Amino acid sequence: MATEYGQGYGLPTGPGHAQGVGGRRHRMPAALRAPVEGRAWRELAYVLLSLPISILMFTYAVTMVSLGAGLLVTFLGVPVLAAALAGCRGIGSVERARARGLLGLDVGEPEPLRLKRQGFMGWIGAVLKSGTSWRALLYSVLQLPWAVLSFTVTVAVWSLGWSLLTYPLWFWVLPTYAGQDGIQLYGDEQRAIYLDNPFEIAVTAGVGLLFTLATPWIVRALTTVDRVMVHGLLGPSRLATRVVELESDRGVVVDTAAADLRRIERDLHDGAQARLVNLAMDLGLAKEKLREDPQAAARMVDEAHGEVKTALQELRDLARGIHPAVLTDRGLDAALSAVASRCTVPVQVEVDLSERPAPAIEGIAYFTVSELLQNVSKHSRATWAAVEVWRSEERLMLQVADNGVGGADLSRGSGLAGLAERLDAVDGILVVDSPAGGPTRVTAELPWRAERAR
Repeated sequence: MATEYGQGYGLPTGPGHAQGVGGRRHRMPAALRAPVEGRAWRELAYVLLSLPISILMFTYAVTMVSLGAGLLVTFLGVPVLAAALAGCRGIGSVERARARGLLGLDVGEPEPLRLKRQGFMGWIGAVLKSGTSWRALLYSVLQLPWAVLSFTVTVAVWSLGWSLLTYPLWFWVLPTYAGQDGIQLYGDEQRAIYLDNPFEIAVTAGVGLLFTLATPWIVRALTTVDRVMVHGLLGPSRLATRVVELESDRGVVVDTAAADLRRIERDLHDGAQARLVNLAMDLGLAKEKLREDPQAAARMVDEAHGEVKTALQELRDLARGIHPAVLTDRGLDAALSAVASRCTVPVQVEVDLSERPAPAIEGIAYFTVSELLQNVSKHSRATWAAVEVWRSEERLMLQVADNGVGGADLSRGSGLAGLAERLDAVDGILVVDSPAGGPTRVTAELPWRAERAR
């Protein structure tokens, strides 16, 4: 496995700078620049558009479902109800696009309709049985009350903040056109209190500034609920997401098994098989020379004996690469100690397991540590390394650390990325902490399954 070190690191972000999109730094704190950022205006636009759109969605959903339910006493009710649900699915597509454009929320497409039979009746059955259709209907109904609340709060807070902030610019309108000295705070038959002197005008603008600075965060909190609703009701269900993950993991497992088979075939063909062919030829020549030149035949037999030893060693190495006998017989502690002894740097191995995991998990853990130690030998330029294995609740934890040059990165499609894919195929996780200059710490998690009778 080839892992690239020492690349892909950006400049550090200082304490006085905020990291922006695309690596751009902002000198102004986020709280001050939020009212003028594009994100705040897009979220404001989303909330303002939600009210009219939700009214249309609610009207369509309630009208069509009520019509379909009322016509269920006849055959017409079923297709009308299916049309209502199909329309809600279309509404869900529009809402996902709106959330993607204004909120930056990338929600995957839900599972498509699964037609068990062709034709109009098959389509009706698929629409009515689809959980996506009913979740879209629920979204169309629930969105209206939330849109009313978020619209009211947003418009009230936004207009109050900007009107008070700009009060020094427009307060003259009140005495000129409204016949009062300023904004009235209190009034009865005896007296009235107006914001009309410079100090009160400045305080009013300051309060408006606070509301203006708080408005984007209030709107963001409101749109968080919209994000949850869009993701939960209009996105793919957990079951569908899990099916997609399992299909992807199955593909990774199949590809990995095929690659391993090709590697074993190549090693056998280019290594032990070639040596055995040469051995057979040498023994044939020795047999022919046995009577004519016994000494030459003896030399050839001696050379053949050396070839047999080499072929046996290659077969042992190949068998160890498939599944080492020491792992089966003595477990992870002994097997990892054997791997560590072949590493080019001193390696400290610590395995803290009260029982052995299942053979499949044990094998994956062994080969994960083996490949990580190969990285240490080939790329890290380290002087020491450490391997720790322990159990944390229902997870098997592996950690390989070294004091090398660092710079390992999962994002560039290196050998670590392939190892991460293999772990993901069994619900495992690979986390790499490798700053430039080191040290490197790679942590792997595997699901714990106890050993059965071997």
